[in-house]
Amino acid sequence: MDSVTSSIILASIAWICILISRAWKSSKLPPGPYGLPIIGNILQLGPKPHHSLAKLSRKYGPVMSLKLGSITTVVFSSPETAKLVLQKHDSSFSSRTIPSANKVLRHHEFSVGWLPVGTQWAKLRKICREQMFSAPRLDASEGLRREKLQKLQDYLAERCERGTAVDVGEAAFTTALNLMSASLFSAEFVQFGSEKSQEMKEVMSGLIKCVGRPNLADFFPVLKALDPQGIYKETKFYFEKLFAKLDEIIDEKLKSGGQKRDLVEALLEIHRSDEAQLTRRDIRHLLLSFS
Repeated sequence: MDSVTSSIILASIAWICILISRAWKSSKLPPGPYGLPIIGNILQLGPKPHHSLAKLSRKYGPVMSLKLGSITTVVFSSPETAKLVLQKHDSSFSSRTIPSANKVLRHHEFSVGWLPVGTQWAKLRKICREQMFSAPRLDASEGLRREKLQKLQDYLAERCERGTAVDVGEAAFTTALNLMSASLFSAEFVQFGSEKSQEMKEVMSGLIKCVGRPNLADFFPVLKALDPQGIYKETKFYFEKLFAKLDEIIDEKLKSGGQKRDLVEALLEIHRSDEAQLTRRDIRHLLLSFS
């Protein structure tokens, strides 16, 4: 095959891809930028997708469509359209594509954040509303918030007196983690400046990076089994670490038979009264969602 024939074939393939892209855009989807063959609009998102989407919305409007690999995405970028989607038509838009990282250990099947609207979702949502986000529960935790902020203030004052540097990120993380753990478990996970604090920081930050990192397996589902970036494997490592810690806390609570002081004990009370309503597996995934 000579070079002229090869060039004609390549040009024909490129033209076919362009025609397919235009045909896709001529459908009933909202307007949006034309994308490249196979990868679509992925490159147009750039290193700061929120900036890129804001710029694109100025050209294509508050509702636009993008092709991210093999996934068609519709973006709503104005307060009015967001209100329309999240309030008026929330049931229609409640189910969404689940990232591969959130399917680790079947988390998407038990997490209230990823379950589709249904009986299980309604049950967990009710438990969250009554046990975690109720006014009495929030009022009761006010003292904890003051206590943790006071500890942070004391730590900073002590460092100032000694004239030593402060790792602001680690101090803020320790305060936030202890506030969360005190509210959920009536215990502090870490202490300021401790090696354990660094270990928990690495686990939590590692998990956040895994679930927030763009994953090729999400844009091209055919790659999920290959896990080309190792995100699924890495997420599983951090999930198992956190589950081990949660199991340790739950076992201690079950042995002590504590009163209904924190969220774990409230959930275990429901579990004891009706295991079918709230299983231990449900509790683990629910706590992971809050962590």
